[in-house]
Formats: sequence, C-alpha cells, structure tokens
Amino acid sequence: MKKYMRPNIPEAGCDEAGRGCLAGPVFAAAVILPPDFDHPLINDSKQLTEQARYTLRPIIEQSALAWCVAQVSHTEIDQINILNASILAMHRAIDGLNIRPEHLLIDGNRFKPYPWIQHTTVVKGDSLYLSIAAASILAKTYRDDYMMDLHRQHPVYGWDSNKGYPTEAHRQAIAQHGPSPHHRLTFRLLPKEKNKIINHTNT
Repeated sequence: MKKYMRPNIPEAGCDEAGRGCLAGPVFAAAVILPPDFDHPLINDSKQLTEQARYTLRPIIEQSALAWCVAQVSHTEIDQINILNASILAMHRAIDGLNIRPEHLLIDGNRFKPYPWIQHTTVVKGDSLYLSIAAASILAKTYRDDYMMDLHRQHPVYGWDSNKGYPTEAHRQAIAQHGPSPHHRLTFRLLPKEKNKIINHTNT
C-alpha cells in the first residue's frame, strides 16, 4: 500500500461510510499521517474484521498528525441527496483538521473541490493509499458506534448487526413497524409497491 501520492507536503486521505444505508447519517473522516507511518494491518475497512478495525482505530488516532470525523444527518441526506451529503461530510471532516493539508486524496471518483486545496480522486483508494484506508477505518467505526446507540432506542430494526444497511431482516422490520425517525425517506426502503405506502404515509 502506498504511503502518499504527493511527498513532502501534508496530504489528507478522505473516505466515507454509510452511503448505502437506509437509516442514519453518512460519516466521513480525514486523516493526515506522518510520512514514515506504516502498519501491516491497515487496509480498506471493508476488508477487515470488526475487531481489527477497533484495534486499529486508536493506533491511527495516536499516530496521525491530524484526524477528524464528521457526519451529515439523514434529514440532510433527504434534502441534498446522498452523493452531495457524502461530499459534504468529507468537507466537514477536512474543516476539522488542526493541520491544513496541501493535497487531498479522495476515495472514489466524485468530489467537489475544497477551497484552496488540490485534490485527487482515487477509485478503490482505500485499498491503495494508507491515509484513505485509515480514514475508512475511522469513518466506519464511528458510524458503527452511532448506529449501536440508535439500536438501543429502536431495537426492532437490528441495527446492532446490519448498521442500517438494506438486509432482508431490516426491510422486513420496516414492513412490519414502518420507518423510524432515523430512516432516509428518499431511499427505497421497501420493494417498489410497498415503498409507495411508506412515502404516502410520511407526506
């Protein structure tokens, strides 16, 4: 895995978590790692076990020159759509860095320029660059923590296991109990015909 794209300048890796979920916020993280940082276990968060992600989180936080995790709520997602919300979450994470990066490495292929900082989008960047992989781990674990808190308030949806993603059990719970106050109502929560009923109920 590569340590950086632009050597000798502060470079922040950025990634998001929760884009495909039916409920809860989308989270994003921005991480600036020291030039000499390396860790053999750091990889795309989706390739790691939950235990590995939580083991790596404090290592990343203690080793990073700067890091920040931010979120965009489900209501904001419904207002501006998930792509714009994911980019906004990354912008908010960059806002929170206590070191201003001179280059941004963005996971994926879509981004809106952050004022006065150059950026490069990298498809599957979380498996190519350490800083993006580190950001993916922070975004994922902090979002999972958030969804565990929501699960305690709304246990019927099984967010302790599905974290808001559209599993069959999650959709069955929506069909049985209706959407929670934390569901993204612009998403297709149920198959097309059933979803019309939900949308009509919430208008």
